[in-house]
Amino acid sequence: MIQEETAARSEFLGDARAQPGMNESSGGSSEGNRAMKADRIGFIGLGRMGAAMAANLAAIGHQVTAFVRHPERMAELQALGLKPTTKIRDVFDCNIVISMLSDDDAVREVVFGREDIRREGLIKGLSPGAIHISMSTISTAAASELAAAHARRGQSYVAAPVFGNPDAARAHQLYVIAAGALTDVERCQPIFAAIGQQTFVVGEDPSTANLIKLIGNALGAATMQNLSEAFALARKRGLDPHKLFDVLTGTMYGGRFHRIYGEKIAADEYGSSNFVLPLALKDVRLALNEAELAGAPTPSFSVARDRLIAGIARGYSQLDWSALGLVALEEAGLAVQLPMRAAE
Repeated sequence: MIQEETAARSEFLGDARAQPGMNESSGGSSEGNRAMKADRIGFIGLGRMGAAMAANLAAIGHQVTAFVRHPERMAELQALGLKPTTKIRDVFDCNIVISMLSDDDAVREVVFGREDIRREGLIKGLSPGAIHISMSTISTAAASELAAAHARRGQSYVAAPVFGNPDAARAHQLYVIAAGALTDVERCQPIFAAIGQQTFVVGEDPSTANLIKLIGNALGAATMQNLSEAFALARKRGLDPHKLFDVLTGTMYGGRFHRIYGEKIAADEYGSSNFVLPLALKDVRLALNEAELAGAPTPSFSVARDRLIAGIARGYSQLDWSALGLVALEEAGLAVQLPMRAAE
């Protein structure tokens, strides 16, 4: 989330349960798994998240060609059971290529290539009938652009962003939000089952999956801000934050997000992780753009954006988005002991 997705981008350059109305699938059948054995899988974007996902695919017997720019990572990726390469051409003969990158520009470069350094992209390299699964958190406009470009080449495009962190990825516990032509999504189901605990199929327009992911991440940032304010108030009044955490999560606020991040804020555990502040800010900005285009006011998302900017300005760029708790404490005039600063 540039540590994770940015680490993934540098390779090329680099809670949710089923809701009513969503078509839910938990994965592929044994027949689907057997069919997938014939697919050659390419993976682009081997940060902490992508490497864990690719390793899970290799662990169940798939040959995964992993593209990285830096040869010093070859041994690391080989140890995960992957077939690493520094040549993007090596993924062109794959039936399915998965990308897990940081932003619109990184995915566009993978798809369209770069003429200035004579690097071809997936559009020119993949065969007709191949599928590009984009698991990146990108704008809906980029998703639509990429889907149309692949279609013109007779290739398929499935958007499948995920909810979860690197620990969840390693444990096959991601939530996959998938959209694309139903036959393509069905073909990809064994992959989704190998990396996640649940798949939500949300339609045939790939941009729908990205819209849902952006809304989810913006909601997460707004919720993080609310948690941060609540714990700052408790500390300012001399209340043990752990007592507040126990009451909140034991009553009205017992969801995964409140439990995971409420505990981090209560314990002053603001470490670095996959989803660092600049990446959270990128996603909130994309969600705000979607809201503006739709004419839907989202004031809490705007507040979250501003607080993320404040956190970055205070030097917390390498901390995850729970660092909004630090911002709230400082603005309440409370002393803060940092576990780490971006400068350290």
